[in-house]
Amino acid sequence: MRIDSIRSVTRGYPVVVNKDTLFTVYAKRGGLSPADRAESFAQNIERLGKSYKLNPDSVYIEYSDNVADIMYKDKVIASVTDDDALWQNTTRNDLAAKYQTIIVQALKQIQKEHSVLQLIKRILLFLLVIVLQYFLFRFTTYLYKKLKVRITKLKDTKLKPIKFHDYELFDTEKQVNILIFLSNIFRYILMLLQLLVTVPILFSIFPQTKSLAVKIFSYLWIPVKSIVKGIVDYIPNFFTILVIYYVIRYLIKGLKYIAKEIDSERLKITGFYPDWAWPTYHIVRFLLYAFMIALIYPYLPGSDSGVFQGVSVFIGLIVSLGSSTVIGNIIAGMVITYMRPFKLGDRIKLNDTVGNVIEKSAFVTRIRTPKNEMVTIPNSFIMSGHTTNYSASCRNFGLIIHSEVSIGYDAPWRKVHQLLIDAALKTQGVVADPEPFVLETSLSDWYPVYQINAYVKDADKVPGIYSELHQNIQDAFNKAGVEIMSPHYMATRDGNETTIPKNEN
Repeated sequence: MRIDSIRSVTRGYPVVVNKDTLFTVYAKRGGLSPADRAESFAQNIERLGKSYKLNPDSVYIEYSDNVADIMYKDKVIASVTDDDALWQNTTRNDLAAKYQTIIVQALKQIQKEHSVLQLIKRILLFLLVIVLQYFLFRFTTYLYKKLKVRITKLKDTKLKPIKFHDYELFDTEKQVNILIFLSNIFRYILMLLQLLVTVPILFSIFPQTKSLAVKIFSYLWIPVKSIVKGIVDYIPNFFTILVIYYVIRYLIKGLKYIAKEIDSERLKITGFYPDWAWPTYHIVRFLLYAFMIALIYPYLPGSDSGVFQGVSVFIGLIVSLGSSTVIGNIIAGMVITYMRPFKLGDRIKLNDTVGNVIEKSAFVTRIRTPKNEMVTIPNSFIMSGHTTNYSASCRNFGLIIHSEVSIGYDAPWRKVHQLLIDAALKTQGVVADPEPFVLETSLSDWYPVYQINAYVKDADKVPGIYSELHQNIQDAFNKAGVEIMSPHYMATRDGNETTIPKNEN
């Protein structure tokens, strides 16, 4: 009873041979612990079983006063003491006989696995696996060549050039080369997978390398198992991401439809201008995508890892440090959009630059001058300057152009007024209603200054209108015999010569 109670709390050490437990050792002997004895017994049995000249039936027991040795020829395989028998509730001789039977069976099993015939079978199986793998490689290469021929034929049948607007991204030749390259990569991946299966099989054929086969197979299976488990565990998060994505996507589609209706003026909202529709749509779309990313982020694989979070913080830091000017231009672009100082195509003057607006982006505004110069202006610069919109004046009221001439005091001012108005009305681009008018801006020492003002409706033609207006003014005054004294005219006069060209008198 005492042994039974001690056995329940005392650890026994198994004698393991070929992953099979033969018996358990509880007692120590001499300087050897139970663990050392169990390991020694297992090594003796395995070493003896691998001998090609072994005769398992020749295992015998040699008895002495204190121990029973299980022997093969002159070698001790295992020893049984009275303490061992006490732990097993039996006698020493009976326990030795029991162990002898177990050891003989184990030796026969080991001998069977390591016999010459078994070795020949394993060698033949090894060669067979190699031959099968060779033909499998050949078959894989054969399939690749057949697939390559079929892909090449697609060039003149089903493949069409891939174009982006008018630019041809991939012609059929490039598509064929890409498909052949991908199929070749797939061939090598398939051959690598074959080797990952074949190599563990080869190592598992021989008992000496069976443990190595298990280790190699684990190198393949553990990552695959981890990936499959990760995919299965991620499915709920994946469906959550899909739901978030499609909700945001269809919400953006709805906003796009509303923006299109507002832009076409089929839908009118008080205080909301049609040219605000698309900029507002793009801003809201950006905010919705940012909101979607914020919602999806916690469901991304690895989002809770320190590396993922560290990379995110690093990217955010780089963007915040390097984009202050960019952000300033974007905000300025948004403000300009809603201030509506100009539209695409408007003729404007920005500080000293005059031209037509040909592009408005989030960062810059581009202007083409009358001399076909392309000027790129950052939006933040526009916010800090002043802008004159000639086209807006033309659309709403009519743009007033003006030019000044100096006429001598000897010319009646009413006649000068009429000549200037007549010259303006003869100018292409000047409208008759409202009628041109004249202002006398100065009464100088030698001449008064007259300013002709006329309305035009096309700001893009102003330089040409000015040129024709000046020509008509000269013609009108020359025909009427009135001298134009601007710029200052200085000459030696005898009282008979005038500044009017002689061939036009």
